[in-house]
Amino acid sequence: MAIPEAGTKYRRPRRGSHDDKATKPRRFLIDVEETQKLILEQEDTDGDFQITVNDVGPKVITLGTADSAGFNKYDIRGTYMLSNLLQELSLAQDYGRKYVVLDEARLNENPVDRLSRMIRHHFWDGLTRRIDAEGLEMIANDPKNRSKNTAPRIYVPFGEDEVLEYYKAVAVQKPHLGLDVEQLPEDITPKYVQSINEKPGILALAMTKFVDEEGEVTLKGVPFVVPGGRFNEMYGWDSYFESLGLLVDGRLELAKGMVDNFVYEIQHYGKILNANRSYYLSRTQPPFLTDMMLKVYDRLPVSLEIANKQWLAIALTAAIKEYLTIWMSQPRYDPESGLSRFYSEGIGMPPETESTHFDHVIKPYADAMGVSIEEYSRMYNEGEVSDPDLDTYFKHDRAVRESGHDTTYRLDNCAADIATVDLNALLYKYEVDIAEMIQTLFGDSFETPFFTCYEIGSVSKEGGRPLTMVHTSADWFERARVRQERINKHCWNEERGMYFDYDTRLKAMGTYESVTTFYTMWAGCADRDKAERMMVSALPLFEVTGGLVSGTEASRGIITLERPSRQWDFPFGWAPHQIISWVGFEKYGFMDEAKRTCYRWLYTITKSFVDFNGVVPEKFDVVNMTHRVQVEYGNVGVDFKFIPREGFGWMNASYQVGLGYMDRHLRRCLGAVMEPNSVFKYRVVPNEQHSHNKSIKIQPPDTVTRLVRPRPLIEA
Repeated sequence: MAIPEAGTKYRRPRRGSHDDKATKPRRFLIDVEETQKLILEQEDTDGDFQITVNDVGPKVITLGTADSAGFNKYDIRGTYMLSNLLQELSLAQDYGRKYVVLDEARLNENPVDRLSRMIRHHFWDGLTRRIDAEGLEMIANDPKNRSKNTAPRIYVPFGEDEVLEYYKAVAVQKPHLGLDVEQLPEDITPKYVQSINEKPGILALAMTKFVDEEGEVTLKGVPFVVPGGRFNEMYGWDSYFESLGLLVDGRLELAKGMVDNFVYEIQHYGKILNANRSYYLSRTQPPFLTDMMLKVYDRLPVSLEIANKQWLAIALTAAIKEYLTIWMSQPRYDPESGLSRFYSEGIGMPPETESTHFDHVIKPYADAMGVSIEEYSRMYNEGEVSDPDLDTYFKHDRAVRESGHDTTYRLDNCAADIATVDLNALLYKYEVDIAEMIQTLFGDSFETPFFTCYEIGSVSKEGGRPLTMVHTSADWFERARVRQERINKHCWNEERGMYFDYDTRLKAMGTYESVTTFYTMWAGCADRDKAERMMVSALPLFEVTGGLVSGTEASRGIITLERPSRQWDFPFGWAPHQIISWVGFEKYGFMDEAKRTCYRWLYTITKSFVDFNGVVPEKFDVVNMTHRVQVEYGNVGVDFKFIPREGFGWMNASYQVGLGYMDRHLRRCLGAVMEPNSVFKYRVVPNEQHSHNKSIKIQPPDTVTRLVRPRPLIEA
């Protein structure tokens, strides 16, 4: 029998003992409401219902362990653990819990694991919408609607009579919605779009038939993901990047449904819309459909190959229609250069902007006429006054919004004239994707309805225009070859070693240094020498502490009160540019650069997540390393209480996709929130190593994790 040490046989535990050396994982018994109140009173010193590094409280809360019924105590310390505690208490309140038992592992969870888990299991669900009887209440809300008519409204395409009757029935069944149901005309003109600006509404998307609980056949909206915040509708290029994250997280059906909704938009609205609100009817966004549908197709069950191919054929037909009727037709197509540009045919001032957004533009005209800015804006929108200079300004303003890069000095007052390198790289990708699908999946012959474009014309023949057209891979590979040649001719700067935009009006190459030069690597239209030149000449211009910056400070120019910052310029970084660049670097075998720039971006997200109560914003200042930006439109995704519910669509996706580039070492560093320059201090590969290195080979990518579809390059 063991003899106890002196003084221990009759030792009694102290009352309320601190359990600092637990031998097993701690679990805490917590009074939800009281603990939440205590945290906010003690720690939330700036009153924003978040626990962040900006709060100056003691940063410590004492909790009782569950195993001791709250008797033994333990301190929860630091911003990260306290903010996680606040978040977990908020989730408990959602379920109506008065008391909750929390594992310590939830409070000090590795931030990489925690954020990835929240995106996978919470954020995507928080951003998912449907347009039907169940989902209308959530989707009809439009924070951008500043018209006097705020009643929920849905517009149904011409010819969709069954859908029209469905929504009319919903309006009757749910009178509390006050739903206004309207049908669009067959010909949607810019004048018509302007005429309904005072009656904005959601645009119907794809629906499927299903049998309800009562055995009746009815309709159900095909779900989709919205970006978040005030962007409560399905956006164009946002949806592509969101789908990449969805596929990483195994949400195949949701990603497939977003392709279906894009196909519906092309079929019924003539284009992939900027977003499905009435005021976006004349505007599209950067084209990503072919890559998006191939990503989905590659993951569909092999056992359903016949149905999968039928689905792909429908999507391919829509993509060909979009390519020919939108991007290869005037005014977006410039026949002289052979390149395409963004150009929205709208009329008047974009109604979705903040009420004062254009005041600085309108003021000189209003002053000259002796009326208020508000009155002149009304007169201009209603056609009572006109001015050619103002018309030109808004032509370019609509074009920059169509580009997705709203706004930037790169496209300031010239966007409708600019054949951007990013747009034409994306269209090159369309051409190669379409060629490969026709060649490998459709027997090198694919028939579609006849689509008119500048290239084909109306093909006047005896008996009228043909009803159909047959596409071969040779036709589309030739389109890709020609576009690649024109991109190189008009956009490649041999002296600078990177691509620039092309001004179709001035017939000159631009000078703005943009990270979009790397789109050519993503699309595969840069030859090996040009890719290597960009890694030497361009990458150092854009690689900063927090990732890749949109453009250089020199190109942006000096910022003053009269010339404020623009959100797509230096010093801001955006998820689409990061993902495009990682994939492009990987395609050409620059894996060190892909991993390094990816780590920088993920570090930026992770550090804000740790320091600011789980925030995942729309964008970052990647130079000054903050999400608290002083720029037009502010930052979406930062305004929440207690816990983030959505993150931001493409930011969520960039995190999930980016983790696929992290090896074990980098993931550990990321979990420890190690500053990038420390991580890569001895890992940075000197740029000179890549100069004209003919031995570099394209690595076969992991199509499941990194979502890169391997393909042979078309060499210039």
